Amino acid sequence: MALLTFELPDGTTRRVDVVQVLNAGYAGRSQDDVAAHVAELAELGVPAPSVTPALYPVAPYLAQHTDQVSVQHGRTSGEAEWALVVDGDGELLLTAACDHTDRELEVHGVAWSKNAGPDVLARRAWRLADVQERLDALTLRAWVTHTGDVGQVGQVGYVGSREETIIQDGTLAELLTPGYWAEVLRERGDLVPGTVLISGTIPMAEGVDQFADRWRVELGDPATGDVIELAYDVVRMPAPIG
Repeated sequence: MALLTFELPDGTTRRVDVVQVLNAGYAGRSQDDVAAHVAELAELGVPAPSVTPALYPVAPYLAQHTDQVSVQHGRTSGEAEWALVVDGDGELLLTAACDHTDRELEVHGVAWSKNAGPDVLARRAWRLADVQERLDALTLRAWVTHTGDVGQVGQVGYVGSREETIIQDGTLAELLTPGYWAEVLRERGDLVPGTVLISGTIPMAEGVDQFADRWRVELGDPATGDVIELAYDVVRMPAPIG
């Protein structure tokens, strides 16, 4: 299990004991665009889903507030998403999330790849009811940072330039709505306290290297200027022995 704590705009907090995490996939509002994306991924060796949109259960402990994600190799990356969280009283919260995915494992099974990295969630959230009327206008953006070469100055190590580049930039109008997924969960009997649903993502910019050293995601409300943000460093673990 995982225990998450979210701060709401009024300064109150909600503690959520996570009992299940579900990652939506191929969840674009336009299923024609989704079909084209499935075909593109198939050319890269990623198996096509049997239905779209898809829903992948992942281990509850993978829902995390964290500033660092440890990875085994250099081909992992995040995805800017929103998360629907059912709090202890059954109220629906909306926050920013980043689904960190193992791209090497993805070609063997999308569900496997989703369980190989955490779903990083922001520490702030909105009540879904408070933004329901303007959901499509909410913005979803992600930036990646690539660290330059590591060198030495005397006995002190230094890191070269760190350049942040926007890699995803869109609105929630591009994705199936929280209301759609809440109804799916209700029909499944899964709209229960402690459920976290991750939305699926928007397209990445062409020509930007997704295999980055840092990810930052923002969920923004243009009507109020409020922004929910998360960021984390991607850290390679030592090579295994044996």
